[in-house]
Amino acid sequence: MSSPLAIHGGPPVVRSAAPQVPWPPVDINTAVAVTAQLYSAVSVPGRTGIVAELESRLAEFFGVRRAVVTSSGTAALHSAYSALGLTDGDEVIVPAYTAHPTATPLFHLRAKPVLVDCDELGNIDPLQVEAAITPFTKAIVVTHLWGVPARVEALADIAERHGIRLVEDGSHAHGAAVGGRRVGTFGHIAAFSMGGAKPLSAGEGGFVLTDDDDLYYRVLLHSQDGGRCRSEIPIDHPLRRYVVTGTGLAHRMHPLAAALALGQLNELDRRLGGRRQLAAHMISELRGLPGISVPEVPARSAPAWYALALLHRPEDLGGLPVDALIAALRAEGCLEVDHPRAPRPLNEHPLFDAPNRLFPNLPEGWPRYRAGQYPRSERRHRNTLTITVPHDDPELVEGYVRAFRKVITHHRTLIGPDP
Repeated sequence: MSSPLAIHGGPPVVRSAAPQVPWPPVDINTAVAVTAQLYSAVSVPGRTGIVAELESRLAEFFGVRRAVVTSSGTAALHSAYSALGLTDGDEVIVPAYTAHPTATPLFHLRAKPVLVDCDELGNIDPLQVEAAITPFTKAIVVTHLWGVPARVEALADIAERHGIRLVEDGSHAHGAAVGGRRVGTFGHIAAFSMGGAKPLSAGEGGFVLTDDDDLYYRVLLHSQDGGRCRSEIPIDHPLRRYVVTGTGLAHRMHPLAAALALGQLNELDRRLGGRRQLAAHMISELRGLPGISVPEVPARSAPAWYALALLHRPEDLGGLPVDALIAALRAEGCLEVDHPRAPRPLNEHPLFDAPNRLFPNLPEGWPRYRAGQYPRSERRHRNTLTITVPHDDPELVEGYVRAFRKVITHHRTLIGPDP
């Protein structure tokens, strides 16, 4: 019997062309704002102009006192870790399942990443975090994978009880919230990426948030121009003497990126509202289909839905590999379905197994990680498929739901006849 699946020659369910979910959305207002900035200034070394406007708006949006924009999310994380004063032998608890820039800046500071496995949503498990704390632990880092908030209240409680710092990497989760409080405001300091198709995009960029003045000044010294440091760090502050050189690094955001980000920020809550509505509908429609599990998000959490991450269950589909499932879905026109290569478990990267070729002077006792050490993270990475969720295209969402049902109904044609 012939298969109706598009991968076997049948008609596809979804017929719209790529990109089906263009992000960041760019309209005439975006073009006007970026062009105006091009004619105004292409370099803003201090906290003036578009940089000051974006930082003030970020602080207002998140409800924090201080925001510093940077050239990337990696630069934001590096600046945040530097501000904490991390150094030789300090241990920092990091999710095993995350994008590698969550941890790689620690190598430059010679602070040891201590990996911890994930919970059922793919975020760092608070119970395992507490078990990993030692007298050398100086910080806990939490990510909010795919925009779904981690159990950040529990992590904040653990950090407070043990007298250690909590760092949020919110790079997937701009605008996400727990109990009405935005992600990025639960820790002592937070870092975000605004690269690529992040929920808040500058094309390339990042930012740091904090309510702590001392951390703020240290972030400035790590990432910003000397003139800005001189204008903001008080004359009687112990760090004032370093305002000319800082740490010698330059991580400033380009003003054209700032102009793009500001326009995106002004629309973020509205767009996230649309994404949440369509993601909730998709979850409701896909829940119960064999072969996939939908994320069960706690009622108090409002995700940003950087992507809707589904967990493939091959045992329910005759052992059908995740890549075969995705190939069939993409043939049906679901071009925003992917098996992401990143984030991936950090222990699977050569840098976390044999770092010395790149960092020959790491301190004694530097941890070495091997494949197989973090079974939850590794299983989730192998079996995750993601969907980019639109904010304004319910027809596309309905098409994806029909395509999933079609492929799963006819999955046996993808693995051959029964013996």
